[in-house]
Amino acid sequence: MTPTGTLRATATGVDLELTRSISASREDVWASLTDSDRTERWYGPWERVSDGEVRVQMAFEEGAPWFDMTLRTCEAPSLLAVSMGDEWHLDVSLTENDSVTTLLFIHHLTKTEGIGEIGPGWEYYLDMLIASREGAALPSFDDYYPSQQEYYESLSPR
Repeated sequence: MTPTGTLRATATGVDLELTRSISASREDVWASLTDSDRTERWYGPWERVSDGEVRVQMAFEEGAPWFDMTLRTCEAPSLLAVSMGDEWHLDVSLTENDSVTTLLFIHHLTKTEGIGEIGPGWEYYLDMLIASREGAALPSFDDYYPSQQEYYESLSPR
């Protein structure tokens, strides 16, 4: 698997950015990101805790742990921003042009420590999303890590 992520310098650190193009409407891709039955196929199911709070299972991680997430922004079908604790702030934006939706995933980071593991992880999950939508075999994390580790550790913010 060829890594695709880039780093962009920000006022508070760096943003890890990855994109995917999906031949589907923005509304359909949005459902893949927000419908628990569909997220279960590539990331894990989620359940509502309260307004603005959900519990998400990382079903493809060792032990399939559950994590609390705070919904920072939910503007269907274009922007979903969530936080896991104080350190993981994630945004997904969707734009559609000629029946192709571009998904931009951003992980806001204060530093690049651990990027050699974080980058391949998000590559894996985004490719899991694509495979789940296409009904294809799900990829193996072993195809991403450690083979992409050096690429991510060598990135410099632009």
